[in-house]
Amino acid sequence: MTTSTMKTPAKSPYWAGVRDGAPFILMAVPFATLFGVIATDAGLTLAQTMGFTILVIAGAAQFAAVQLMVENASIAFVLLAALAVNLRMAMYSASLVPYLGSAPLWKRACIAYLNFDQTYITSVARYEARPEMTVSDRVAYFFGVATPITPFWFGMTLVGILAGQAIPEAWALDFIMPIMFLAMVAPMLKSLAHVAAAAMSVGVALVLNGLPAGTGLLIAAGAAMLTGALVEVWMERRRT
Repeated sequence: MTTSTMKTPAKSPYWAGVRDGAPFILMAVPFATLFGVIATDAGLTLAQTMGFTILVIAGAAQFAAVQLMVENASIAFVLLAALAVNLRMAMYSASLVPYLGSAPLWKRACIAYLNFDQTYITSVARYEARPEMTVSDRVAYFFGVATPITPFWFGMTLVGILAGQAIPEAWALDFIMPIMFLAMVAPMLKSLAHVAAAAMSVGVALVLNGLPAGTGLLIAAGAAMLTGALVEVWMERRRT
């Protein structure tokens, strides 16, 4: 490749992705640190917590799974809860197919691993704004967005583990989990459908609180998704 055809860092899709992904570090640092602290408080070892965060790399699913572990839920319920929380990733993947579906298999496998909220939302916005991008440029941009976020997610989880091990057992951290979920859910309540789904999930979870650990949560999640879908359909009919 000649010098004239080489892309400078300023014009490189990869470095553009790094630039657009860098602000998300501000979010990854506290979330990852808190996960490390909570996982340690729940009884997970350093190896288990790091293995968990590296394999799953999905904040909401990780917090949900740890909460069920604290409640002594069965492995089946833990996995189902994590799957329910991460169902949106299937929609993300389907949405990326028109843009990245023709990329080599190994690149698509890496994209699937790094496909979380921040990489998806940022990349799709870029693809829609610049339809002239080649598949290679799109892949490079996606990896660029993931580059500053992923190492901080892993590294700050380790910091949280070490910090959690230094916290005395008398300092109960149980209150952090519900506060964390409220912080994650509140910004997502952007429409009547979202509010209805959240209200339904809270109501059903409270009513079914006496069921075995994890059962009420899964039923509440299903009821919430159904409620949100029905309200969305009703709103669409009203608009038309």
